[in-house]
Amino acid sequence: MRRQDISTAVDLLGWRLILGTLITHVTVDSLRTAVHVADAAVNAADADAVTGHLRVELCDDRVVLRLQDRSTGTITDHDLSLAGRITGALSDAGWATVPGDAEITPQVFEIAVDALDIASVRPFWRAITGYVDLPDATDLPAGALIDPLGRGPTIWFQQMDSPRPQRNRIHLDIDVAPERAAARIEAALAAGGRLVSDAAAPAFWVLADAEGNEACICTWQGRD
Repeated sequence: MRRQDISTAVDLLGWRLILGTLITHVTVDSLRTAVHVADAAVNAADADAVTGHLRVELCDDRVVLRLQDRSTGTITDHDLSLAGRITGALSDAGWATVPGDAEITPQVFEIAVDALDIASVRPFWRAITGYVDLPDATDLPAGALIDPLGRGPTIWFQQMDSPRPQRNRIHLDIDVAPERAAARIEAALAAGGRLVSDAAAPAFWVLADAEGNEACICTWQGRD
């Protein structure tokens, strides 16, 4: 499915497509309520539909729900159906699925490692982090690594043609919903950063801190 079609299908439900994952937040008043929200979300679909698709993170002020077919690293019709069923079940119980709030918004972190010989450095990062292989059919290059519990940032490897000692060899990618990109960029610039390049926007903008260390603000747009 095209990313635009996925986004169109879930945006009005309060979910956002970010780095090949559907993400929504449910505001709660306590950890006990968060447990009830999680239970309702899981019960909204049968076990076969939930297994390998739904991840739930419980906090005392919100529940974070994520949907993705983890066997392929893609969004499937199953995931779109689950998003609708979960949203409906939570709404019937008085809870709303929302794309974050003014202080905390859905996002995904990536760590990109520049390498001349990816095959020689990738095993080190896999071993030292305890990460596992990510399915190739994703929004990331082949060979990416992920936290098996889905908590830490994804690590992927960018092929270099020649050494680049003048810039950092590891940079962060921060993936956000498209409507959040401009505000995040403005905040970075106001905090002393500078815009290095917007040539690939809206897929990503390259920014740098006062000493030239780079990071990218990324969205799903411009990638279909």
